[in-house]
Amino acid sequence: MVFPIAGGTQDTGYEISNSCQFNTDAYCEFTPSSGSGSTQFTYSAWVKNCGAGALSETGMILSGAGAGSGADNGIQILAGGSAGKIQFIEYDGGDNAYYIRTNRLFRDPSAWFHLVLIYDAPDSTAGDRMRLYINGTRETSFSHEVQLPQDRAHAGFTRSGVAIRIGSQASGSNQRFDGYLADVYFCDGQNYLPSEFGETDDNGVWIPKKANVSFGTNGFKLEFKQTGTSANSSGIGADTSGNDNHFSVSGLAAENITTDTPTNNFATLNPLNKFASPVVSEGNLEYDSNSSSGSSMVSTIAPSNGKWYVEVKALTSTIHIGVAEVGKINFNEKGLGASRPTVEYQYGDGSSNNIQIDGTLVDTEAAFTTNDIIGIALNLDDGEVIFYKNGTALNSGTAYNLHTNTTHENIGFAVQTATGSGNTKASFNFGNPQFSISSGNSDANGYGNFEYSVPSGYYALCTKNLALYG
Repeated sequence: MVFPIAGGTQDTGYEISNSCQFNTDAYCEFTPSSGSGSTQFTYSAWVKNCGAGALSETGMILSGAGAGSGADNGIQILAGGSAGKIQFIEYDGGDNAYYIRTNRLFRDPSAWFHLVLIYDAPDSTAGDRMRLYINGTRETSFSHEVQLPQDRAHAGFTRSGVAIRIGSQASGSNQRFDGYLADVYFCDGQNYLPSEFGETDDNGVWIPKKANVSFGTNGFKLEFKQTGTSANSSGIGADTSGNDNHFSVSGLAAENITTDTPTNNFATLNPLNKFASPVVSEGNLEYDSNSSSGSSMVSTIAPSNGKWYVEVKALTSTIHIGVAEVGKINFNEKGLGASRPTVEYQYGDGSSNNIQIDGTLVDTEAAFTTNDIIGIALNLDDGEVIFYKNGTALNSGTAYNLHTNTTHENIGFAVQTATGSGNTKASFNFGNPQFSISSGNSDANGYGNFEYSVPSGYYALCTKNLALYG
């Protein structure tokens, strides 16, 4: 089973090669040197939200300082009681605001979606002055809506000397966005419909396309193809529109640039499919048990066939890593533990280092410790698993068989903390690592970035590979 995914399986000729993974410590910033006074703009971006409704504060995917102190205008993915709703807000004097807020929730951590916000103050129809589109379809159902006065210049963007931020509020350090952004456009003084940036394919899926737009004086395009931290053409925040409106970055490094994109969506851990209260960060790739109680979590993509390779960096030595049949996991105080009809393998807990099948001990291997990298080669075609420690196969390379359920449906990569094992952490690499890679190895299709060689015939868990082998 593959959870609903926007794009990634169709060959359209247009590829988005990179995205930027934002987290609670990261943002990028551009300060216009001159004001445009525009009464119109268009913002387009592909978004993969990682918060899953559990964020403690609003996530800003575009922000500019408003007319009052701390009054930040921008596009927000809300937290708290409105968690998962999308809001565009424009403050007027710091107190009164013009804004739209969706009724619909956007909490799916597995899927990319396309967002377009049109600011068109000259429009004679009041309800058309702020328009929000998701995957090409206009949002018309709002829990709150206060439209703009006609011909009002936007207060929070392209003003001289006033910063624009992506990933954080512009006037401070709060309201950090937790997720991925790709193919970001800001068109100053221009209005464009979503059809300029995307289209519906033959399967009815909204997919990206190459845009032919004008950017205006203070417009920009962010493709996140670069890895440097300077505010120039070689930096993460490089403006590729031709305007040279380059962004400086804070809390972003080469590891934040990923090939997880709307045209090739990679698996992550799924914060909506968990037991107890573990937390995930770093683009839903880093797991933290958040307590000494038992907890568990599985991947967003859980295929039923194919051969898949994943690496997991142990950030503590007391952790269980393996695979599990998503639909049959019984999340209780023992996480993925014994005596249940699950498919689960546990390599190591810092002391026993056991390989278990359905909770039954089948092997004991050498201990692993903090910063060791555990490879998992999952062969769903033949129903077997091979584990690796720092590139060396365990059990002399002999595979462990999956349990007696021969269908092997919906198998996800899993992590578990046993009750009483303390606070445990691990960083998953489905081909889009958030930990440093020293060597760099891709699969036979050229997808993924792994520390060790991908076993022959195995592939990174992403939608392009799933279309071929899943």
